[in-house]
Amino acid sequence: MTQSDVTLDLDNLLVIREDNKEGGVVTLTLNQPKQFNTLSVEVLSAIQTELDQIAQDDKIRVVVIQATGKAFCAGHNLKQMRAHSEEAFHRTLFQQCSKMMLTINHMPQVVIAKVQGIATAAGCQLVAACDLAVAADNAKFATSGINVGLFCSTPAVAVSRNLPRKQAFEMLITGEFIDAHTALHYGLINRVASVEQLDQALQSLISAITAKSSIAVRTGKDMFYKQLSMNVEDAYNYASKVMTCNMMADDVREGIDAFIDKRQAVWKEC
Repeated sequence: MTQSDVTLDLDNLLVIREDNKEGGVVTLTLNQPKQFNTLSVEVLSAIQTELDQIAQDDKIRVVVIQATGKAFCAGHNLKQMRAHSEEAFHRTLFQQCSKMMLTINHMPQVVIAKVQGIATAAGCQLVAACDLAVAADNAKFATSGINVGLFCSTPAVAVSRNLPRKQAFEMLITGEFIDAHTALHYGLINRVASVEQLDQALQSLISAITAKSSIAVRTGKDMFYKQLSMNVEDAYNYASKVMTCNMMADDVREGIDAFIDKRQAVWKEC
């Protein structure tokens, strides 16, 4: 296969997967720049397939979701949606999207959104659904369905679990854009960097995660999302059980011994 063949193949992929096996990082790139990386049925299926495969691989520690072009993701493909008037199509579409977002929460790997452009509607939902997010300082975010008469109900689920109530509702009810620094202030994203420094900011976050015990990270992510839906008493009971089980891991004994000995821990679970 020639170099031009490889380029052509990549150009035709809806989602490009790149594996850094030594670093334990997989990058998924939304690759429909002319369509502003909208979440069509086909793109959702492609992302879901990759996430399902990644979730089964214990060697993968971190997943990065990024995009090509000027937009990170402009939400659902409105042309595709208008081409189908039947209720069953839209019900299936939103369920498919919700399943993909939930997969991000349920998979053991930490998922980071790297936002280089606008993220609107379900694209903003995708950022909110990821465990962490870094964004270029020129990125913008909106839940803009309200502008076409469609309240962003499914994006509201993820956005309202990231932002304070009034800020979330303002985004959802006005459809107005917020900039990257406002998104950072609201809690939608974790870090903002210049376009030139975005990769460095992402790598700093990845390095901080991969330096930790993988069993602690997997345990922590699972526990974090499960306790969110519990009342405080149940959450503490559940957390106590999880922490007790976590204490039995070899990595915990190694980590505590290393702390006491003032040395670097050598994780067995990496």
